[in-house]
Parts: sequence; C-alpha cells; structure tokens
Amino acid sequence: MDTLRDTLKHVMAGYAKTGLNGYTFLTANADETQFVVTGIGHIRGERVVNTALVAQLKGDMIIIERDSTDKPLVHALLDAGISRKQIILAYKGEPVPEGA
Repeated sequence: MDTLRDTLKHVMAGYAKTGLNGYTFLTANADETQFVVTGIGHIRGERVVNTALVAQLKGDMIIIERDSTDKPLVHALLDAGISRKQIILAYKGEPVPEGA
C-alpha cells in the first residue's frame, strides 16, 4: 500500500513534463517531506522560470503552499484517494497548524 509520501510524490511527478516552450521538473528535499515543481521555458523570446507547485508533508497532512497550475493539485490528490481532511490549501488561506 502506498504511503502518503509515495502518493504525493507520484501525483506531483505527473506535473513534470516537457512542453512546446519548455519543461517542468520535480525536486524534493532529502527526507522527501517537501516537494517543488519548477518550470523553465521561453515566452516571447524571454527565458522564464516559475515555481508552479510547492507542497510539504507534516505528519498525516499535505500542506499545499503554492499552486499556479491549471489543474489544481488538490483535485489530483483527491482523485488519487487522499482525503480532503488531510489536505491544507495554505495558498488559499486555510489555516496551517502551529509549527508546520
């Protein structure tokens, strides 16, 4: 059975891909409790770098710190079987527990 970490990592890896004008990639810290999807591309001849997704694990919670995608991470996590009660949308102003 997948752990919460495995599911988060797998779902976020789905956002890492090559596109017409660039690519996105997934990075994580050493203990895989923080994940970031970054995009690098070209728009109107200019190089652009954007941090599209930032999420972290705190105990049995996933805290989404940033989501600038057109397919919100929260929906992908719900589709993967994660309970909405385990997801905090910090970027939308949902309260984050003290120390997280």
